Amino acid sequence: MITLPHYSDETAVFGLGRSGLASVDALLIAGCEVVAWDDNPAQCALAEKRGATIRDLNTDFGQPARLVVSPGIALTHPAPHPIIEAAHQHGTEIIGDMDLFQAGLDMWRAAHEDAKGSVCVIGITGTNGKSTSTALIGHMLQEAGWQTQIGGNIGTPILQLDAPTQGVQNAYVLEASSYQLALNQSLNCDIGVLTNVTPDHLERHGSMAGYVAAKQNLFAEGKSQYLRVIGTDEEAGAAMAAALQSQAVDIKQVSSRDPQADIGFSAEGLHRAGAQVMSLDYMNALRGLHNAQNAAVAFCVGEALGLSVMAMTEAFVSFPGLAHRMQPIERFASLTFVNDSKATNADAARQALRACRNIYWIVGGRAKQGGLEGLENSLAEVRHAYLIGEAATPFANQLATIAPTLPSQTYDKLDIAVAAAADQALSDDLDEATILLSPAAASFDQFANFEARGDAFCASVTAWKQRQEGGM
Repeated sequence: MITLPHYSDETAVFGLGRSGLASVDALLIAGCEVVAWDDNPAQCALAEKRGATIRDLNTDFGQPARLVVSPGIALTHPAPHPIIEAAHQHGTEIIGDMDLFQAGLDMWRAAHEDAKGSVCVIGITGTNGKSTSTALIGHMLQEAGWQTQIGGNIGTPILQLDAPTQGVQNAYVLEASSYQLALNQSLNCDIGVLTNVTPDHLERHGSMAGYVAAKQNLFAEGKSQYLRVIGTDEEAGAAMAAALQSQAVDIKQVSSRDPQADIGFSAEGLHRAGAQVMSLDYMNALRGLHNAQNAAVAFCVGEALGLSVMAMTEAFVSFPGLAHRMQPIERFASLTFVNDSKATNADAARQALRACRNIYWIVGGRAKQGGLEGLENSLAEVRHAYLIGEAATPFANQLATIAPTLPSQTYDKLDIAVAAAADQALSDDLDEATILLSPAAASFDQFANFEARGDAFCASVTAWKQRQEGGM
């Protein structure tokens, strides 16, 4: 755990999930006076056991000098949480765990002047692809011999990452969500990466403009001074890159459409000025155009840090991919089962639908704004749709409009849909078929999170396969 400075006066922590408890731990180790609150009594008990004072900040806000807020707390939309309003009324500074991390890193750097330049902080955000890009960049740097730590919105909370190691090149590869970036005041990455921007979380940011502004906070006020890598296939990313061009910072644009982009990408490979610089053949974890974009942004980072094309190619080939993101989990006869539970919106599902053949598509959950809007031209390989969850009926209605000849059926439970899809695909006796869970919706109608949904899909596939083998 990185060591924080000792803060005078009281520090309040609101929201005691993983990142909130990590903040409590780090502040207490630094000798700070910490009060904490969460609406869940069990989480309060965990913080109290660690040594924090528990106080209901709703009824007794007090006079904390600073308020450390969980990313899940509404700052502005659909309405500010009452505790956020209390902080504004009292003039209390509102920060997140990324701000605390920056303070700890600044303190470490000040104490290790001889290690200047040995630590690179890489921040990755975007609507889709940020988790895979984060993991890919982390894997690439680990393979290149860097002391690499991966965390933030993916895996380890940022305040549970260790302090840098002296005498080696250190990299912090941090995934940052729009919620975290909306909170961020001071985290100043050396390299900032924006994969793409499409509508998402609009209820939390008030509008597309608010969502884009949160993402752009990765680059605001001179942040990410060494390099900014921006995906420009979408209007918002292109506009962001154009707005930042006036600043004296190196910007690398990646695009599948713009021949003037610094790095172009297609499903087959990466290219510069029309010449291929890397083939993506045999990179099983980087299939599809969306993963080519992940490879493109990672390539820009690796090149800026002095890695050779050969070293990056070897790292990309050995990259295992991430669970729940275009993850092939099973083969049976001619069927491939793919877990893409992380595809919680239509744009993410579109990438999977374009990367697979002969698709038996399991889709649905809790619909986001727009539902399946934008998928009209991505359904050519879908042979049948299996609709689940709260969105089953509205998605069926949308499909009847955008793909009136596509067969579809609704199901109460995921396991029943999996069995129906696999049975139909097996019966159709194709040379190749894909049973694809790519829900284009949130999981919260039936599952705690997308990981739980993906795990349930995997369990359903295993059960179906066992039944098939038992009948042989």
